[in-house]
Amino acid sequence: MEASAKERLDFGKMGHGCEHYRRRCKIRAPCCNEVFPCRHCHNEAAVRRNEQSFLMRLWGFLCFQVICSVCDTEQQASQICANCGVNMGEYFCDVCVFYDDDTTKEQFHCKECGICRIGGRENFFHCQRCGSCYSINLRDNHSCVENSMRHHCPICFEYLFDSLKDTTVLKCGHTIHLECLTEMTSRNQYSCPICSKSVFDMSKAWKRFDEEVEATVMPDFYRHKKVWILCNDCNDTTEVLYHILGHKCIHCQSYNTRTIAPPVLPQ
Repeated sequence: MEASAKERLDFGKMGHGCEHYRRRCKIRAPCCNEVFPCRHCHNEAAVRRNEQSFLMRLWGFLCFQVICSVCDTEQQASQICANCGVNMGEYFCDVCVFYDDDTTKEQFHCKECGICRIGGRENFFHCQRCGSCYSINLRDNHSCVENSMRHHCPICFEYLFDSLKDTTVLKCGHTIHLECLTEMTSRNQYSCPICSKSVFDMSKAWKRFDEEVEATVMPDFYRHKKVWILCNDCNDTTEVLYHILGHKCIHCQSYNTRTIAPPVLPQ
């Protein structure tokens, strides 16, 4: 029986969908044949059951069956319910089988990514080498790392490519959740968890280190001791005077260094 205009309007005012998306349908997962509000709800249930091998990412290409939340009719994926005529999502992508009523997100489908993004197509570009959409502010203004977004966040280990959380690109080109970066720096960790390069301009911090090193006199036993270091920021290796507070790279003035074994000289 077709829903009346008033019934469809009343349902639209109700809290429908899930915490991830507002929509008027549910989706049958192709892996387990169970019904979920969205793929993120499926993944959360799979994690709770310790079935992480069944986490769904780009499952829209395999998902063809949806269930209308108004009349419970299961049908082929489409924007309008074939039975009651309700609009199951103001935004609908037939490639991703993606529904969402909140069009203020400015959803768009990126053909290169193969999934829908939010934020407005005009505000993003697709970086072919990094393999993902980035803000236009990063066009010609970021270090490219091949497929940098098709990895897990180095802090929380959530897959970044289709994550709902805001993601940022570090100076080195590696990617991380913005909230994870904030948490990391709140604990005074300022180097990339993947490559150890500094994530910010640390020049002011290095100047403070200079002052502290100069004010901290080493005992005579260590005053002329030298060590070899590798700079995490510029990859230069050099021999410097040992100091308990840190070792400064002569090449780039960074204290983001670590001691290494002396190089083996050719015979």
